[in-house]
Amino acid sequence: MLAQFGFGVFVLTFLLALFSVGAAVAGYFGNSDRWVEAARRAMLLTFPLITLGTLTLVYLLVTGHYELQYVYAVTSNDMPFYLKVTALWGGQAGSLVLWSWLMSAFASAITLRKWERDRELLPWVIVVTSVTLAFFLALSILYENPFARWWQTALGDFVPRMFAPAGALAVTPSDGQGLNPLLRHPGMILHPPMLYLGFVAFVIPFAFAIAALVTGRSDDRWIRLTRRWTLVAWLFLSLGLVLGMRWAYDVLGWGGYWAWDPVEIAALMPWLTGTAFLHSVMIQEKRGMFKQWNMLLIILTYSLVIFGTFLTRSGVLSSVHAFAESAIGPMFFAFIGITFVISVALLIYRWKDLRAEVEMTSFFSREALFLLNNLLFMGVLIVCFWGVIFPLISELVTGQKVTVGPPFYLRANAPLFGALMALMGIAPLSAWGKSTYKTLGRALWKPSIPAAIVPIVLVILGVRNWIALVGFTLVALVIFVTLFEFWRGARSRQKKQNENFLVAFWRLAGHNRRRYGGYLIHLSMVVMAIGILGMELYQTTTQKTLAVGEDIQISGYTLRFDSLAQFPYTDGRIVTRAVMSVFKDGKFLGELYPRYDYYPDGQPMTIAGVRSTLADDLYVVLVNWENVSSAEAPFKVYHNPLVNWLWIGSVMFIFGFLVAAWPDREEEKRAGTI
Repeated sequence: MLAQFGFGVFVLTFLLALFSVGAAVAGYFGNSDRWVEAARRAMLLTFPLITLGTLTLVYLLVTGHYELQYVYAVTSNDMPFYLKVTALWGGQAGSLVLWSWLMSAFASAITLRKWERDRELLPWVIVVTSVTLAFFLALSILYENPFARWWQTALGDFVPRMFAPAGALAVTPSDGQGLNPLLRHPGMILHPPMLYLGFVAFVIPFAFAIAALVTGRSDDRWIRLTRRWTLVAWLFLSLGLVLGMRWAYDVLGWGGYWAWDPVEIAALMPWLTGTAFLHSVMIQEKRGMFKQWNMLLIILTYSLVIFGTFLTRSGVLSSVHAFAESAIGPMFFAFIGITFVISVALLIYRWKDLRAEVEMTSFFSREALFLLNNLLFMGVLIVCFWGVIFPLISELVTGQKVTVGPPFYLRANAPLFGALMALMGIAPLSAWGKSTYKTLGRALWKPSIPAAIVPIVLVILGVRNWIALVGFTLVALVIFVTLFEFWRGARSRQKKQNENFLVAFWRLAGHNRRRYGGYLIHLSMVVMAIGILGMELYQTTTQKTLAVGEDIQISGYTLRFDSLAQFPYTDGRIVTRAVMSVFKDGKFLGELYPRYDYYPDGQPMTIAGVRSTLADDLYVVLVNWENVSSAEAPFKVYHNPLVNWLWIGSVMFIFGFLVAAWPDREEEKRAGTI
């Protein structure tokens, strides 16, 4: 009964979303506030309804209703309560439910704001969000029904029992298969919701952009209204990527965090266009430029959000992150094509109305450097997009799927990322409007001096890799430029206001949160770059089968194999754990405990033993171990220099975002967004 109820709620919500679309269109063209208000209220009603359906599914997961295909596939009796709840997004059908629930929450939230000043935008914001919601609900209803029983089709319990396949009415299983062990890591518990939040939140600025195109609004009002939504979307998408990297590092047992996997890239691509959009909208707000460019960027971001979701769920690409092959691919592809064509057609129709209010006068101006920054982001996007779709094209043309590996991405993207890093150091020192290489040079020479000392010090310390020397020099340049900007701004305020330097800096940042929060985000990015450079350029690895008492050496460390034990765990898995002592220069540093876990369903999971410092990680894996009676065991050891700076930079990033996005009531009142 609960399954039928949940399915019925989803069908009702789908119909309500369609009604919302129709009422909004009728209200706009009929100039009827009553129809628009009806559409708004229908949109608001979708959230409590889909929440009810989602909670029903969660209850079925937690209570073990194994007569449902989805519950059987993602839960089991031995799973703790929190894993049964998070199993909601542990499979294809549930993840689509989460997507729809978040979409209804965000769409309902945006319709609750005061619309008196922007009433003409409201109908089309409702249309875009409701169409997107209806599409994902249709996927759940027609293809991936999470409430389907063993013998049912995707149409739920409306199929008569007489049409059930032979043997389908057998006794309900007493236990389920449970989540894949790889998905039981905290990173994977948080990683999908963060990505979905980022994906869904980007629908809001896209909806406002389309509303502005339809209504002919060529000002920057839609950007100001969605600034915080865009920042929130970018934050969650960034966190989703970082958590995915951490999950890969901890769980997959390969000693890395980013493999240029197609599904990883599918999440990276909207981040690239979203980041370019965040930079570009500042130019439109300050200078009235890049209006056409900003529209194109947000259209691309929305399309890439849907495209990334399609790649993950259609089964067209092989990935450790992807779901199994599904019939939803054609519907996804059609939706992407239709929405992209309509959006671009609207942009072309309004192209002349979106011309810049002023002309760019200097290649060295801040707006010119921001444009170059965006072009570099587009370059990275093109490389990533080509790498993802090349296997599909090769299979279509030759009948064989030819994959593109990490070397392609690294060689093509490394110069682009290096140029982006250089711009992070140069652009903050440039001026709006008229600027020359002389004025830029006068601002740049002071922070460049300490940055130039860095490669000299590195050479003295024995660094000879030219990529490392260039990379760390660029990192140093961004750091010193950012600190110089902090000092220069605080010093100027100190002189004008006769304040203590620290007080001056605090108040300066408080009155310019967006600017100085952005600087902190830049700092976090270059700190992350330190970890990336260390890993990509200096990671070493070795592998050896050891008997108890034997050791293995790597990068000045000695690891001795002390013992091996096997024991059952409370959830039914069998844990095989090795004990290894770590030494450096004859000094005992501690023990590592690499593990190999077997779950009751026969699925194995490798847990690396890791010793972390600011300088490096020792990462030890018990490789393909099978025989507990053996006196030997195979180990693979990675030495990962500087990798923890990647995670430190991630924490700094959150702090910088909070500074940049913290509400400024006075600024919002001036902009008329509250």
